[in-house]
Amino acid sequence: MDAKPKPAEASAASANLPNNLVTSPTTIPTPVSQIASSITVITAKDIQDTQRRTVPDLLQTVPGLNVAPNAPGGLTSVFIRGANSYHTKVLIDGIDVSDPSSPNRAFDFGPLTTFGLEQVEVLRGPQGGLYGSDAMGGVISMTTKTGNGAPQWSTLLEGGSFGTFNQATSVSGSTSDTRYAFTTSHMRVDSTPVVPLSSLPPGQKRNNDFYDNLTFHGKVSHDFSEMFSVNAVARYTDAHLRYTESDGFNPVTFATVPNPIQSRSDSKQFNGLVEGVFKLLDGRFNNHVGVTYTDVQRNTTDPYGPPFYGSDTPNSSYHGDRAKVYWRSDLALVRGQTLVTGVEHETERGRIDQAVFNIPVAAGSIQNLGSYAELQSNFFDRLFIVSNVRHDQNDHFGGHDTFRVAPAIVIPETGTKLKASYGTGFHAPSIDQLYSTNPAFGVVSNLNLKPEESKGYDYGFEQALFNKRLQFGGTWYHNSFNNLIESFQPVPTDPTLFSYENVALATTHGLEAFTSFALTESLTLRGDYTHTIATDDTKHIALKRRPAHKWSAQAKWAATDKLTLTATALWISSWSDADATGATVRAPGYQLLNLAANYKVDQNWSVFGRIDNVLDRHYQNPLGFEKTGIGVYGGLRFVTN
Repeated sequence: MDAKPKPAEASAASANLPNNLVTSPTTIPTPVSQIASSITVITAKDIQDTQRRTVPDLLQTVPGLNVAPNAPGGLTSVFIRGANSYHTKVLIDGIDVSDPSSPNRAFDFGPLTTFGLEQVEVLRGPQGGLYGSDAMGGVISMTTKTGNGAPQWSTLLEGGSFGTFNQATSVSGSTSDTRYAFTTSHMRVDSTPVVPLSSLPPGQKRNNDFYDNLTFHGKVSHDFSEMFSVNAVARYTDAHLRYTESDGFNPVTFATVPNPIQSRSDSKQFNGLVEGVFKLLDGRFNNHVGVTYTDVQRNTTDPYGPPFYGSDTPNSSYHGDRAKVYWRSDLALVRGQTLVTGVEHETERGRIDQAVFNIPVAAGSIQNLGSYAELQSNFFDRLFIVSNVRHDQNDHFGGHDTFRVAPAIVIPETGTKLKASYGTGFHAPSIDQLYSTNPAFGVVSNLNLKPEESKGYDYGFEQALFNKRLQFGGTWYHNSFNNLIESFQPVPTDPTLFSYENVALATTHGLEAFTSFALTESLTLRGDYTHTIATDDTKHIALKRRPAHKWSAQAKWAATDKLTLTATALWISSWSDADATGATVRAPGYQLLNLAANYKVDQNWSVFGRIDNVLDRHYQNPLGFEKTGIGVYGGLRFVTN
């Protein structure tokens, strides 16, 4: 019943349940068997087995999530339990990587690849009590590889359909007091068909998307003594996308029409972290003092076709950065009781320059001071409770309080876990929402915006049988949202002007269920189901791009000690979306089947291959964006030992 269990400590509570260590629910490593919050853990081995090269592809089968992907590198949204896509806190090695210059501070998953990732944690439900703004739907926390042992070098080369060519190389290792890991990856997809042929005017040729992504990630830790160490992280992505916009319109149907001239988007993003770690009281009192920084620059060239601007090619630029200084500590009070406290000060700055009118649409800054406390309790290795509370003081809307309580009861004799949670969250208005102006359209800024708010609860169970060979469970959830910010709303004091306003309400509820079965030592099966009902309570309609049903299934077979085969199936029901005229319609559902094989030739060399969309299904998600048919890929991996 230690305050911070170690992986090797097989307590009664975790004897019959999975024991992966996770950090996102509490900030300190905790066995997932002791966590009441709904969480999915994806490991580096899972990524290698399925050969998912982008994070959106990796998240497709996670219960509770709906991924609205674009072509490789295109704008991609992830909805957790029906919440808006910007209601997800996204972290890489503890760094908030959201874009301060985007309209609602949303993170674009499109450019995010899986190369170098060690673990992905998807935490569902409001998490404002620990994370503050933006964690209304949940948190997606990604951890990159850490060096361990003798130096190891790894190289991957892969090619395949649609002009795909991927390369990645990494080096990692450790000495007695230093750990290091560096990864460089390059992804290139030359020709992805995205525009539906049915949407093209007669005689117009479809231009396929082009995407190029270069990413570097480095992580270094050094122990100066048993009591003091320093951690540093740096990540840089340089991405280029050529795509087709729908800028013109059909004068008869008023449907948007794909532009015959492609648009261009160029983006650069840097994320960094430096922190000192002080271990006091024989390791019972750990302090992290550090700074994180995120800088995002995007430039788009969007040529307009007739009847608007002819061959004119205006440019738009977006630049945002975020600096955060923080102190976080965890103190083992008494046996089974750990107190986590923290203070952080954050400054966001952003500037958005409109292309056509050559004016700054939004420019400004936001400062926020947050403080939080959390008690993680373990009673007799049977009752586990996490309770946290947080206060944020914002220079625009003032103060806001959030909290979360998550108890779990583990019955080791039957392999049963009963769990529940209740929490609140909020979304602080973004720079664009506060400062956006556009005189040509009568748009004015609104510095009086209030934060969006949410509250949610869930309850469920997990059951393990036959020495964990069979596991199943279910979780029911309910979330309510108010003060949601909508764009282009009439200003209450002057209906001839428009601005962002707090006017909308929404509710989501549903079910997440899973079953996994280890048929043999080498063959495992898993199935997941998600039911989501998401309603716009202001307009009394279904929220767009939230399918009511999602099923996924996966089989992994270690056929030999060298050959691993993986099959993944996904079924998505229909959902509400907007067509080319802006009308609300039902988008048809779809089914996917992906196959992957990994073969270890010897200690150093491996070959791998996969077939995506084996059934060659043609579908659109979101509506108006066609997804590729069957794709075949293969490559080599070299690893030193």
